[in-house]
Amino acid sequence: MRLAVIDCGTNTFNLIIVSVGEGKQYSRVYNNRVAVKLGEGAINKGYIADAPFERAIKAIESFSQDIQEYQVDIIKAFATSAIRDASNGHDLVEKVKQKFGITLSIIDGNREAELIYLGVKEAVSLKESASLIMDIGGGSTEFIIANKKEVLWKQSFQVGAARLLEKFTPSNPILQSEIDTIYNHLQIQLKPLIVAFQKYGAAELVGSSGAFDSIIEMIEGELNGEHFSLEKTEYEVTLDNYLKISELVIKSDIGERKKIKGLVPMRFDMIVISFLIINFILTYLKIKEIRVSTYSLKEGAIADFINQSR
Repeated sequence: MRLAVIDCGTNTFNLIIVSVGEGKQYSRVYNNRVAVKLGEGAINKGYIADAPFERAIKAIESFSQDIQEYQVDIIKAFATSAIRDASNGHDLVEKVKQKFGITLSIIDGNREAELIYLGVKEAVSLKESASLIMDIGGGSTEFIIANKKEVLWKQSFQVGAARLLEKFTPSNPILQSEIDTIYNHLQIQLKPLIVAFQKYGAAELVGSSGAFDSIIEMIEGELNGEHFSLEKTEYEVTLDNYLKISELVIKSDIGERKKIKGLVPMRFDMIVISFLIINFILTYLKIKEIRVSTYSLKEGAIADFINQSR
């Protein structure tokens, strides 16, 4: 049986097609991703602007063709922050259903965090002690405090990279005063995380895919680090290497970022904000260990489907 999972994020639409075997094991058949940037121009105004709306439809059209070509049996499609928060999000869902027969399920932040945890758990050997899992999206960022057995706490926050980029429109390169303003905003917005962290603690940060994949790729490109491969699901990042890449990115202007080895074009504009969110967490919560999971929501949805099918 072939299963397709579509993850309609704020920045990127992702498709994964897998073959699920008799023993409920699965193998990857096909991957596709399209930079849609749904939040462009209107994310903080509560709607999806015309240009990103059309990019979304074209992305789903491409995925629909892939799904037909690979003879998929079951489709699971999820819409997250930008679509759930937009006044015309349901219009997009309806259009996708009418044009392609694909049902997009709009999920709330708690469900999003749950699926991210399931994906990370598949990729990373979580410990008996708690880890802080973090998934930076365009519209929202999810935080999960969990161990290998269970989720202890989870919450989705409206501090995604695209949302903050549009809200603060920092200089190029970003100024220290602008960094301070963003940190002050994060300190206010993330108060529930800080309270939960004081209760449960966590010795490590586990970054979920997205911008964290780019960190691995930049460490490889700029610092001769380990090769990034989709076949490897877990990476350790030394704090020293992370801080070197962080400083390189944050001090750069857009022209310089285009020359950073391992940084893909779709992240040129938002990667600075992503690093600021990570830096805030590492500094404020005094975390010194970092791991990266190459799995996220879509792999979590696969795991959830398989578990439900047992």
